[in-house]
Amino acid sequence: MFSVKLILFLMMFMTGCDKNSGKKNTHRNEGDSELDLNYNKTDIKLKYTDPSGKDILSRFITPDGYRRIITDSGSFGYYLQHFPLKKDGSKVYYYDGTEKVNNDVYAAVLDIDAGDKDLQQCADAIIRLRAEYLYEKKDYGKIHFNFTNGFSADYNKWAEGFRIKVNGNKTGWYLSGEKDYSYRTFKNYLEMVFSYAGTISLSKELKIIPEYELSAGDVFIYGGSPGHAVLVVDVAVNENNEKIFLLAQSYMPAQDIHILNNPENKDLSPWYDLRDTDRLYTPEWTFDKTSLKRFEN
Repeated sequence: MFSVKLILFLMMFMTGCDKNSGKKNTHRNEGDSELDLNYNKTDIKLKYTDPSGKDILSRFITPDGYRRIITDSGSFGYYLQHFPLKKDGSKVYYYDGTEKVNNDVYAAVLDIDAGDKDLQQCADAIIRLRAEYLYEKKDYGKIHFNFTNGFSADYNKWAEGFRIKVNGNKTGWYLSGEKDYSYRTFKNYLEMVFSYAGTISLSKELKIIPEYELSAGDVFIYGGSPGHAVLVVDVAVNENNEKIFLLAQSYMPAQDIHILNNPENKDLSPWYDLRDTDRLYTPEWTFDKTSLKRFEN
């Protein structure tokens, strides 16, 4: 009887887009029909989507009166705006190859793998894109993420042949092999980070920024279990300096990273704005707009 109760207790705290414990926030589960997500996506595609576009910048059209904010070449925002997308109409799949339950929550799918383990969930997907950007630049010294217990997992040290041992609350490095900066070793490093980091740790690493500073590469995040995080991948502005933006996420179980539709404003979708509201409503989570944060380096 005790073992059954223990299993049920653990299951209660393992749900959510995080692998750590914390306070629950308002969220929408897959399959939830609270919001009418089955609206006519053909209209959206005609208005704001160019099916022939190969990346975020060329796939999504800005609404009338808005111009896209082109970020500096070499920046994280520029990397995201030019991130390749799978062919228009592609489906989102979980890490095990099954199709995502709610296929109306997304407008496009990023052309990057989800892995073959249930690891690359919400915060992990943001960590993945940030790390891929820095790895591509060979800016290895900036690739580091904290575990939930505060341990700093530095890619440079991993690539130099060290590995991480976790024993209860104790975490440390040990020498395991030779120097190796290959992409295969980089992916192994990321799997380790995904296993011990999440929204709680990532939220602590990011700095809070005001809404008016929003730019591509910023993150809306709630650290908890369950917790969630979505990534700003593109931003446009009108003559009144009012911004709209595109969001990308992974979710649980681990799945392809995808561009979100806007369930609250179908005329603007997949673009979002924060005017006249204190909350950001996405298909599977609701954020306070004060939860906007940014990588510091």
